[in-house]
Amino acid sequence: MDIINLNENFAKAYGAGGNKPRFFFAPGRVNLIGEHTDYNGGYVFPCALNLGTYVAARARQDDTVMLVSGNITKPFVIQISEIEYNAKFGWVNYPLAVAYELIKLGHTLGGFELYIFGDLPNGAGLSSSASLELAVCAALNAIFSLNVPQLEMVKLCQRAENQFVGVNCGIMDQFASGMCRKDHAALLDCATLEYSHVPLSMGNYKLVIANTNKKRGLTDSKYNERRAECDIALSLLQNAISAKNLCDITPDDFEKNKDVINEAVIVNRAKHAIYENARTIKAAEALKSGDIEVFGKLMNESHISLRDLYEVTGRELDTLAEAAWVAEGVLGSRMTGAGFGGCTVSIVHADAINSFINSVGKAYNEKTGIRADFYTTITDDGAREIKA
Repeated sequence: MDIINLNENFAKAYGAGGNKPRFFFAPGRVNLIGEHTDYNGGYVFPCALNLGTYVAARARQDDTVMLVSGNITKPFVIQISEIEYNAKFGWVNYPLAVAYELIKLGHTLGGFELYIFGDLPNGAGLSSSASLELAVCAALNAIFSLNVPQLEMVKLCQRAENQFVGVNCGIMDQFASGMCRKDHAALLDCATLEYSHVPLSMGNYKLVIANTNKKRGLTDSKYNERRAECDIALSLLQNAISAKNLCDITPDDFEKNKDVINEAVIVNRAKHAIYENARTIKAAEALKSGDIEVFGKLMNESHISLRDLYEVTGRELDTLAEAAWVAEGVLGSRMTGAGFGGCTVSIVHADAINSFINSVGKAYNEKTGIRADFYTTITDDGAREIKA
């Protein structure tokens, strides 16, 4: 959506009078590898997309908060002193969470008007909630001159989702939406927040996202259950290994000490996180050295681990990945995001993209009865104000 459309839609929602709104954008993300490692203190490797959340924002002279979504047109009104979580509010809880967290930190907010439009497919696992949070945070930060640094906004938005909304997400989604760079992926150590931007130099290959169109939501999935299982694994392994986080443990040390865990399911959860962390580091190094084939193989291994050990794929994601593995011009494919639906990401030769979409889409539809959507990835910068 361009600024002209944003401005017109804001005027329809709130009237053309008064101060002009300011405009903001925060991207969604696709994680190339490193799944379910973020909350285990490991590495992730996301890039930001040119799909995300747009916000037109204006401060008010009173304490009324007004929210209008281009995706869900019914307006929402609340006094800023009355902000609290309410399950009935639905999507509105996410922008309210950001405002609540800013106030908790001691920032003074007045009333405000937001027009919000998102072009990420909802429930696709491309981080629409983090995109919404970062776009709103960037807007409030600017219109109230709060001067919150970008990385602090990332941390704030994670807390908002964890504590206000009640989704126990790791830092990756908010970090990617706030800190990624165009034409790069970010190798992030989720334990320390140390990161580096790695150029996405893939030659004649492109990243293609395939959406299962099976809707999912973290609060409704087994995401929190997986986190709890990893916590159990860590507490047991700490009887034998000095480690603060599960991903502090190397694969070799895990193999030597995994017998301290007496449940096969818990062993599998730990093994995925630990080996996935090692794969992510290898994958980033492969990309740095231009070895796209190794990167693709590691993506395939990641999906198999998520399928067999972490059990977060399901029929739809497996069908897409397996169809991609046998398609012409594909170096690798895996689920991306929390799982239980959502998307896959594949490395596909530019000349084979059309045939890839046709063959994978056909195989998926025949097996599931669902039509997949495909996107050739265009990367973008993190959350920011956009100018005319």
